[in-house]
Amino acid sequence: MAENKLLVNESEAEKLERIAYILKTIAHPVRLGIIHLLEQHARLSVTEICEHLDTEQSLTSHHLQNMRLKGLLSVKRDGRSMLYSLKERDVSLIIECLENCNCNM
Repeated sequence: MAENKLLVNESEAEKLERIAYILKTIAHPVRLGIIHLLEQHARLSVTEICEHLDTEQSLTSHHLQNMRLKGLLSVKRDGRSMLYSLKERDVSLIIECLENCNCNM
């Protein structure tokens, strides 16, 4: 039986894993909306994000926490508010690329 050959080296495989991880993390309309808002505003509170997206605070907070834990967002306390910002601004480039894609949709 022939040995399986690796199609990519270990470094490339790790890079592909990271890309897949990011895509899985942002693959939700609310999360994409959050990224879009944070591209336009340096920092926003949960309340401001909810107002812009017309979403429930509990749902929005859940998505923000998920994205923060996965390293895409930063959070800073400002008095009683938590202000979120994009930690990985390059994620915006992925979304922009997909917006311009002429896939069969």
